[in-house]
Amino acid sequence: MNVLSYGDIPDRANDYSAENLMMPRGAIINGNLKEVHEVDLRDPNEIQEFVPHSWYKCADESKGLHPWDGVTEPNFELGLNIRGTQTNIKQIDEDAKYSWIKAPRWRGHAMEVDPLARYIIGYAKGHEEITEQINFVLKTLDVPVDALFSTLGRTAARGLEADWAADKMRYFMDKLVANIKAGDSNTANVDNWNPSTCPKEAKGVGFTEAPRGALGHWIRIKDTRIDNYQCVVPTTWNGSPRDENGSIGAFEDSLMNTKVERADEPVEILRTLHSFDPCLACSTHVMSEDGEELAEVKVR
Repeated sequence: MNVLSYGDIPDRANDYSAENLMMPRGAIINGNLKEVHEVDLRDPNEIQEFVPHSWYKCADESKGLHPWDGVTEPNFELGLNIRGTQTNIKQIDEDAKYSWIKAPRWRGHAMEVDPLARYIIGYAKGHEEITEQINFVLKTLDVPVDALFSTLGRTAARGLEADWAADKMRYFMDKLVANIKAGDSNTANVDNWNPSTCPKEAKGVGFTEAPRGALGHWIRIKDTRIDNYQCVVPTTWNGSPRDENGSIGAFEDSLMNTKVERADEPVEILRTLHSFDPCLACSTHVMSEDGEELAEVKVR
């Protein structure tokens, strides 16, 4: 199991160093809790998106693109081994393109992002509060730490994090009250809000740990205008199709070897996918039967 977290909730404002983030940052590969890798959202060798099995195209589909260089050009085509028709697909061809979701990878690895990812990374880094919560659950359920890598772990982590977040709300409320009493009523650093101070060409990334997992937005500015804008949302990570090496995303991986009691009512599959809290709005597209353009939006 591979998990990724960008980290979030700085204790001290405007300090997004890993040490200052209450929600831990890092990556774990193959379930190795003894090694937490550092994460740099600006490094083009870390996060890349692939499209060989996605309904998009780029110049070289065997190579991944960092979001700053990302291309989102629809290319809806079905493989030869489908069942049904283009407008009534009964079974997809997994050897061809089969998803509107791209395949993001961290250093070539498919990653899971969600509360479980954050909690596993926090546990591996010795985060005191997270470790205490996890050990309580493991002891109560009488299961080993490996039990976290499951639908059970995903569901438990979501509940544990809700409890943790509620406690942090009181913590930050107390800090806010103390600041106001001390005469500090600032709500934001507005030093760079004047457009005249902005460079004509720039690139940047904004990130957060959303309830569903790691969320990043990358932007390039050219001649003071947006030249490229790409976002990689949690369900893109978790719901990604296969990449150029055939590796599968977290959704597909979590369902491998799942026993289904009744094939016509696969509640086991639903239970596992629901534990990710998927949001597929960004992978839903409206098209005419012959692929004609339905609308065009111009931004001036």
